[in-house]
Amino acid sequence: MEKDYETRDLQNEFIEIEGERKKRFPFFHLFLLIVTFISTMLAGALQEGINPITQPHLIYKGLPFSLTLLLILGTHEIGHYIASKRSGVSATLPYFIPAPSFIGTFGAFIKMESPIPDRRALLKIGIAGPIAGFVIALPAIIIGLEMSEVREPSHKEGGISLGSSLLLSFLTKLILGVSDDSADILLHPVGFAGWIGLFVTALNLLPMGQLDGGHIIYSISKRLHSSLSWIAFVMLFPLGFFWEGWFFWVMAVFVLGLRHPQLIDETTPLDRGDKVLGIIALIIFIITFIPVPFKI
Repeated sequence: MEKDYETRDLQNEFIEIEGERKKRFPFFHLFLLIVTFISTMLAGALQEGINPITQPHLIYKGLPFSLTLLLILGTHEIGHYIASKRSGVSATLPYFIPAPSFIGTFGAFIKMESPIPDRRALLKIGIAGPIAGFVIALPAIIIGLEMSEVREPSHKEGGISLGSSLLLSFLTKLILGVSDDSADILLHPVGFAGWIGLFVTALNLLPMGQLDGGHIIYSISKRLHSSLSWIAFVMLFPLGFFWEGWFFWVMAVFVLGLRHPQLIDETTPLDRGDKVLGIIALIIFIITFIPVPFKI
């Protein structure tokens, strides 16, 4: 009974915090979105061969990449946000992260500011983002492939080529009539944004720590989460010799923690619909995972 009172008091406290937040305009979130829009547009312009310093009037050519990428990332985070609200979990609006990288961003995230009540809520919150982002990234990659250019394979050294997933290989063959290794495909900026969206989806669905995949696995089995987190952590190391980014990714997850925080109630069972969602998440992960994302 005492525990029930403590939980109720905690929930009331978060309700008060949520009420105070609603009174404030999200200036910081909007600022980050605007800066990330600019940085991704510049990145898109550079991909089109535009020099922002000498050709500032042509920066707008980065819009297709920027808008598509922000839509995918934003939809992913809004999926988490809506699922959190429906589960009674206090969450912030998305924080976009601008970056001086070749895509102009390090992604986006939301912060959950109250405990997750049970396994069903955790599963729905964890899977909502990847499904929402996938629904936008899939048509983006299809449209992008339609507008892409197929060239004869080049044997010149240098440059960076994108890796392919099961889904991308299938779509490339279906839409362009070529396999990944039989031709060089100059991917349209919209398609590149879709590629990034699918790659980010797979990254988040890795069954590790507090990634979306970690949330989903923990909701299914606490013991399974502990085992898979370490298995995934160890198995990504060999891939790091083919793409060094895997070393950074596994270390970042390790620093954030391979363990998952406990839920308020860990006894509520999943229903059949929840298990179907778990299977959908597994399928999306399998068809979007890219072992070697970038090849030099």
